[in-house]
This record gives sequence, C-alpha cells and structure tokens, in this order.
Amino acid sequence: MTDTGWDIIVVGAGSAGAALAARAAGRGRRVLLLEAGPDFRSAQTHEAWRSPNPVRALLDPAAVEGMVWPGVESSRTDRQAQAPYWRGRGVGGSSSINGQIAIRPPAEDFEDWAAAGCAGWSWQDVLPYFARLEDDEEFGDEPYHGRGGPTPIFRTPRERWGSVDSALCDAALAAGHPWAPDVNAPGASGVSPYPINSRDGRRVSVNDGYLEPARSLPGLTVRGGALVDRVLFAGNRAVGVRVVEDGTVTTEHAAEIVLSAGVIHSPAILLRSGVGPAADLGRLGIEVRQDLPVGHGMQDHPMIVISLLLAEHAAIRTADDRHTNVCVRYTSGPGGLPHDMMFVSLNQNVLSMEAADKRLPAGGVGVWLNQNHSRGVLTLRSADPEAQPEVRERMLSDARDLERLRLGVRALAELARGPEVARILAASAEAANARLFEVLDDDAALGEHLLATAMDAQHGTSTCRMGDPGDATTVVDPACRVLGLDGLRVVDASIFPSVPRANTNLTAIMAGELMADRL
Repeated sequence: MTDTGWDIIVVGAGSAGAALAARAAGRGRRVLLLEAGPDFRSAQTHEAWRSPNPVRALLDPAAVEGMVWPGVESSRTDRQAQAPYWRGRGVGGSSSINGQIAIRPPAEDFEDWAAAGCAGWSWQDVLPYFARLEDDEEFGDEPYHGRGGPTPIFRTPRERWGSVDSALCDAALAAGHPWAPDVNAPGASGVSPYPINSRDGRRVSVNDGYLEPARSLPGLTVRGGALVDRVLFAGNRAVGVRVVEDGTVTTEHAAEIVLSAGVIHSPAILLRSGVGPAADLGRLGIEVRQDLPVGHGMQDHPMIVISLLLAEHAAIRTADDRHTNVCVRYTSGPGGLPHDMMFVSLNQNVLSMEAADKRLPAGGVGVWLNQNHSRGVLTLRSADPEAQPEVRERMLSDARDLERLRLGVRALAELARGPEVARILAASAEAANARLFEVLDDDAALGEHLLATAMDAQHGTSTCRMGDPGDATTVVDPACRVLGLDGLRVVDASIFPSVPRANTNLTAIMAGELMADRL
C-alpha cells in the first residue's frame, strides 16, 4: 500500500469494477475491491445461475437470496407505478444474473460519443478492448475479434434453437431482413444468433473470468458485505470511503477512488457525498461539495412483448433450455438512426422476476428501441445508505421514441401474425394479446397502451454521464474523472452518454478494461 492506504479503491465488483480491479492488480497496483453483496469464489456460485435459462434461478429463492438487490424499484414511464428493477448484487454484479447476452454496440454509438466530447472513446479507441475481453469461439480469428480473453463468446447452433427463435428468424427473413451470422461484426444488421458469455453451456461471469484468476495476485483484496456510504475528501481531493459492514462503520483510504457500483448505486454514493444537484441535496440536508447533474439523464431500452401461447410441440422441454437465441437489429426508417431497433425471441417469456411467465408453453416476441431520446432521473429519498433511491426512467416521454415504438410494435405484430409464427401457436397472437391488437391501428390509443405497458430491458445507463466538461449535462470527463474533484472517477454503465444500441454488459466490461489501461 501507499502512505495513503491503497493505490486504488474500486467500489463495486460488477462488470466494469471486476475487470478494472483485476487488470490494475495484474499491473502491480494495490487494489481494494469493495462489494456490497457477498464475496464468493467462482466454484461457490449457485448452480442455478450457471443455467442457460435464468428462469431456473428466478424460481429458486436460495439462488436469488443475496444476488439481487432488494428494494430497488423504478417507474418505467410517467404513466406507471414503481416496480422492482432487477440489479445484480455480489461479486460479478449483474453479469452473474443477467441473460448472458454478449452483444457489442455498433460503431455509430462510439462515433456519437466522440462527437459529444468523449475524446478517446471512438470506435477505433474502444475496439481493441472489446477484442481483449473476449474469446470468440466462432469468429475469434477475425481482425475485429479476439481469442483467449476472459469472456467466452458462444452462439447456439440453429439445430438447438427453440421454436420461437426459428419462427422469428424465418419471419424476419421473409420480411426482407438480411442474415447476419455475427451481430458483433462491424456494420452488421439483420437476423443474428445471439452471442452469449458461456462455455460448455454454463454462464461465465466477470467473477469467473476476471476475479477468479486474479485472486492469487498479492495486490488484490476483495471484500464482500461492504456497503459504501460515501466518499471522503480532503479539500477537493477524494482520499477514501466510509464503509458499513455488519452495522460497523470503517474507513479506507487510497490515492484513487473509482466508483463502479452501477447505474443505481454509483450516483447514489455521489449524491450522499455531496456531489449532485444542489437543490436536491439541500432538501436532504447534505452539504453541497460539487453541483453536478448526477442522477439525471438515465436511459434504458423500452420494450413491448407480444405474448405467444405455444403449442405443446413448440414449448421448451427443460428448465435449462435457452430462453432466447435470436435477435433482429434494424433501422426504423427515414429519420431513424442506424440500428435503432431490435426484435428479440423469447422461447420462454422471462423479463424480470415479477413479470416472468414461468409456464413452459408461454413464449413471446419483443421489440425495443435500441436508441432513445427520452431521459429519466434518479434522486435520493434519504441520506441513509441502506435506503434505495427513487428512480423514474421516464421512457417514451420524448414523442420521437413513442412514435418509433408504435412503428416497431406494428412491424412486430405483422411478424407475429405470419405463417412462420402461426405454426408454433396453440392460439393466435391476436387472441393472446387482445388489447394490443384492438388498438394497433389507432395512434392515440396505441400510444396510451404503450405508455401503460412498456417495460425496460434492464439496460440502465447514463446517471453519471460522460462528456465535454463544458457541457451542462456532464458529470465525468472523458478520463472518467468527476468534474471539479481530484482522485475520484466513475467507471461503469452510469457514465455512458446514452444507452448503447445493444445489451450493456459487454460495453461495461470494455470500459473497465479501457480505464485499467488509462489509470
């Protein structure tokens, strides 16, 4: 350790934090990795979370216990009440409990980031880190892919797809979408098998890929059950953190503090530390250290699912049959940004613990906005670190998003009514989704229905936005430093300027890899 304590304290052992901590320790830095949830070795992972299908774990209270943040809620749109927002807790973070989707965003996302003032985050800047993190079984020898990295990339062969996978693929191809065998290839668009982070049919989280091999490094210390209340300062320099462990308060000091606690808890720690909107902090009696738009700008992917009542022959057969293997990335049309839409298959309709339809014969097809204009907000309810913040995603609050989702739902309905899907159904799509099809052709009524029923994809980002330091929406600069403060950075999905046009896990890992090099 240095005379200040550790070289680096990383708060949060999820996708970004685990990658950053392991890589930094591997380069000789003395790293303390603090995780609010349990710390456990890779071999101790509950077997249900290894399954290709997350429903298996969701049905097992012993698997859920300790691995999912309790009490975290969000309203999806302004018309909806608060409901559970599923976030991973414990080493591995959400990579230990998510759907194992390993999609990269298209290059356009990072060109947009660079144009918005995020120097050093262009496609050419980030591509080497996407390659470094992966071990792509099928395409690893391509110049834009990698072999031997901590995250295996596997694609289920078509003969092992579920019935909804095949039906969506066939329907989309018949509708004119092209076949794209590697959705992670530059410029890929169309029907693709999902790349997933698994090996031999078993999940590989960042706890498995990054932390387990690093446990023997003398510079890495992992401490679970360590809830970080706030950052400690000497003047404008971050010097440590206040930690609550089993009701006991301790402090740890380091030359550099990195918050990697995720889209919900990184901003919450900043706010409790006096970094955030002055008016919000003042209402809670928190002394303002830096007036920044922390918690503002949240995004996720608004999603609508058309339920499918499957014929017996089309149902998944076991609890370990993969719940999804196929996606369709496409552009909405004139005025839409490239790759701004996504169709997905659901061999079993599982989207969250509460919303999951756990009957084997129930599936679905979904559509989400891959690119969004709407922005949400996260605020503290209390300065108590045990209290969860209030989250309002405000999805579809921008009229441009609502209009594109209307178009997407109508396009998805055409696929669901087609012969490719009909042959796997026990009842028609119209019968299983009566209200949706009733309002499908009425703009106003359909808009109201979408606002009432839209869900998110659990891909939250942008509550500590990265950007040009001169921009009023910026919280961290392109080096991930919190504006106006020294020795304090944020590195996780909360810094993304916008939600990427892909599932977020791989991009979060990439950010940890990239920043481990730059620290």
